[in-house]
Order: sequence, then structure tokens, then C-alpha cells
Amino acid sequence: MATARGCVFPDELLYDVPNNMWYREEPDGSVVTGLTMVAVALAGQLVAVTPKKAGKPLQAGKSCATIESGKWVGPAKIAFDGEVTAVNDALTADPKLANADPYQGGWLMRVKPTAWEEAKKSLVPGGQVAAPYEAKMAADGFAGCA
Repeated sequence: MATARGCVFPDELLYDVPNNMWYREEPDGSVVTGLTMVAVALAGQLVAVTPKKAGKPLQAGKSCATIESGKWVGPAKIAFDGEVTAVNDALTADPKLANADPYQGGWLMRVKPTAWEEAKKSLVPGGQVAAPYEAKMAADGFAGCA
């Protein structure tokens, strides 16, 4: 498992470092996504998560959900085109799940990507993500995860 400034990044995931999102390939061809530990540390305690509904199309670089904390409201941006196939209703009911368990119980949504093999080329594998995150944290002045 990769780490950077106290933040952990499971090796089996792929990462969109600029947007603080993670992706996990599923056997059925879908991709599960969520917020990285960095994203939830930056946002603070989440108070609302409003994902796009199942069946909705998604565009690369655009919002797939609105995330709200006591100090921030903003978009979670998806790295590829696709369609939402499921959302984590437990997370919408209890947004703090993302703070407590961002890589398992705090997953955001399941997506059927349009061109996953192409999209994967822009993502960083978990085993290689520590250095890019270290550079991003330094550039952003982020001390790290508590």
C-alpha cells in the first residue's frame, strides 16, 4: 500500500491525482469510484454527498457528484465518459462513511465506462501513486492526512 504524508492509497486501485478520485475495475466491466483519503482530509467531515442518479450519462472532467462539508461544497469529477449504473445509498444516507472508510464503505458510485481502456492510460496505478501525490501535496501546501 502506497503512502504519502500519512495518506494511504491501496495498490489495487487506480488514481486520478489532480481530482483526488480512485477507481476499481470490476469483473463485469464496470468501475467503482470514490474520493481518496486526500479528498476527504481536505474537505473535512462530509455532511452531504449527492451523486448523479443511476442511468445518467457522465462526461470526462465533469461532475459526477456534489460533495459538501462544513467548509467546502464542490464537484467530484469523473476521469472518463460513462453511465452511472449504481450509487452508494449508504453513503448518501451517512456521508461520514467516506471520512471513516474512503476505499470500501465510502465508495461513491458504479459506472459503466464508454472507453475504459483508453481512460485507464490517464490514471496512476496504486503502486506508483505516492510520488505524484507527494508532489501534489507539496504544490498545494497540504500537510497530509491526520
